[in-house]
Amino acid sequence: MTTTTSRAGSHCLLDVAYRTIDTPVGRLLLAATDTGLVRVAFEREGFEAVLESLAQAVSPRVLEAPARLDRVAAELDEYFAGQRQAFDVPLDHTMSSRASGFRQLVQRYLPRIGYGTTRTYKEVAELVGHPRAVRAVGTACATNPLPVVVPCHRVLRTDGGLGGYLGGLEAKTRLLALERAA
Repeated sequence: MTTTTSRAGSHCLLDVAYRTIDTPVGRLLLAATDTGLVRVAFEREGFEAVLESLAQAVSPRVLEAPARLDRVAAELDEYFAGQRQAFDVPLDHTMSSRASGFRQLVQRYLPRIGYGTTRTYKEVAELVGHPRAVRAVGTACATNPLPVVVPCHRVLRTDGGLGGYLGGLEAKTRLLALERAA
């Protein structure tokens, strides 16, 4: 941690720490509060826009502090190397709590979908007790603030098609292929 970052943290001037990492699905922005990981963003989302949304939703005290995210980065490295199937980092659901109750319900269900397995939007709707809310499941996946770590990529269309993905279909395909290969 740089001296400036250390001073900011010790004087309670840092509420959201962030860093970027290179992965097989492109650059990711990781952001965390003292509670836990609050955001994972794909470069295509626009990192500046993501940081601005964090400043508005969480706190304007956002600072690049890579060391604060070493554990998250290490777990992601292990995941992409095929050595990790679930994440153990604490999560901060601040960004998902801004969503409707149903979106939160779906986003909190997603980690139950096991590594290397998939569910359809319809199955997820049924599993969370709202069998007719298939499109709403898609919306919940599309607004997941913690992609990869909270595995919305494991949710597919009923016909087996990929559906959409915040990181793009190429990223979704790579994540699913990675999990099948392990």
